[in-house]
Amino acid sequence: MASQFHLDNDMTVSALSRYPEVITTEEVKVDEEELWHFIEKAVCAACEQFVAARITEGEHLKKDLLDKLDNMAGLVGFFEARSPQIMKEQKVTELLGENPFDENKMAAEVILYADKICVDEETVRLRSHIDHAKSCLNEDGGIGRKLDFIAQEMNREANTILSKANDLEISNKAIDLK
Repeated sequence: MASQFHLDNDMTVSALSRYPEVITTEEVKVDEEELWHFIEKAVCAACEQFVAARITEGEHLKKDLLDKLDNMAGLVGFFEARSPQIMKEQKVTELLGENPFDENKMAAEVILYADKICVDEETVRLRSHIDHAKSCLNEDGGIGRKLDFIAQEMNREANTILSKANDLEISNKAIDLK
């Protein structure tokens, strides 16, 4: 019309939309079954891939944790082997010098000292926690909270070993254990 009658074409879509019944909207009923049929395969495939990825990730984490637990067991073995050597290396006579001493009092002090530096109880607990963690890793279902609790207990034992450490090698290995 603009070119045939030489009129200005000043009509815009927004101006047209203001006129009644030029643009109408209708609510279209969506067939949900048809829509689901269209997207079902894609959704199912995505879910299957997600589950497979989680299983793979879980297996990798399990292997990593088992390797770490084996390493921790090796450190516990070091503590068990080194602890008796520390007692032998302590030279009580060097500490006493030439001073006379009461043998009963000395025996009691040695027992107290040995108890303070002995880590047998902690290593037994650590081995138990390591075994428990390994068995949890073979369980089905969620085990995150159990492993978190076991890790806290292991950390307590490592802290106790570290606080009892009267030996640089034990201290270093206890820090590695933590």
